[in-house]
Amino acid sequence: MPTSESLAQQLLDAQVAFHLEHLSGDRLAETVTRLAQDALEAAGRHPIGDLVDADAVKEIVARSLATVPGSAAVGGFVELAAQVVYDGPAAAYPLGDLVDRDQVAAVLDELLALTPALERGLARLTASPLVGTMASRFMGRIVGEVLQANKAVADKVPGLGSLMSFGTSAASRMMGAADKQFEGLIGDTVGKGGSFAVGRLNRIVIETLRDPTTRAAVLQVWDLAAERPVVGVEDPATRKELAGLVDAVHELVVSTLAHEEVARLGDAVVDALLERFGGYTAPELLDELDLDRDELVADLVRLAPGVVDALREAGDLERLVRARLEPFYSSPEVRRLLG
Repeated sequence: MPTSESLAQQLLDAQVAFHLEHLSGDRLAETVTRLAQDALEAAGRHPIGDLVDADAVKEIVARSLATVPGSAAVGGFVELAAQVVYDGPAAAYPLGDLVDRDQVAAVLDELLALTPALERGLARLTASPLVGTMASRFMGRIVGEVLQANKAVADKVPGLGSLMSFGTSAASRMMGAADKQFEGLIGDTVGKGGSFAVGRLNRIVIETLRDPTTRAAVLQVWDLAAERPVVGVEDPATRKELAGLVDAVHELVVSTLAHEEVARLGDAVVDALLERFGGYTAPELLDELDLDRDELVADLVRLAPGVVDALREAGDLERLVRARLEPFYSSPEVRRLLG
């Protein structure tokens, strides 16, 4: 008569064989389908808010924001994505085939409609003395270019060119003499003159955006770009510059997401999501996301054979199943029942 220990071992071997059989061949698809459907059916009886611990989710989100973006894997993904952009598609195609023109026009209309918000944002720039200095110099360069253009036109008119040249020369001498004192004076005048230059420049920008010609011009530029083929970046120097920009942006994202204020923002997002979708069951949420349950189950069935076959060939599948079941058959309670 077998001992309780040997009987427990035989039962363990039988159950391991039973599970391995259901994870093989045609039985695998049936097993995965049944497990996925049973899980969805069970989850469908409870709202998501009852199944999810909000504090645990917040902790996971905060930890992920602080660690995942700076991980080696994400760095590799960024590098890989940049390389794909550099290389471009295998076969070139016009950009217009990828992006619909009507959608571009719709986005442009929405952006142009934001001019009041842009105007308020630009108005805040007057608080920066350096922006005032930059605006003053920018407007000065524009005036200088206008003077040069007018002089070029005036040179074609007998007598007017010399007069224009005299005026421009005199203005240049005056500006040259004043230029030595400009840096000293700018500190006293930037509060008034700089603010005026910024305000004037802001009005030019806003009025230009509101001009109906701007929309037509942007769409015309898009039409020209839409005809160009989508290709990679062939210039090595440009690739190096873009790589530096990508790395800098990645570092900025990493340092920003690790900030505690971003973690608080993540908490607010979790609370908002649970408030919005916490009353849904899992199947109802899938419907809201336009995800078909049968398609999701079919995707799992397609993915499962590759994973299970790899584990089986490496000898890990049986080991994992046995390690999961063995503590039960080795427990004193089972031995006592079999004894």
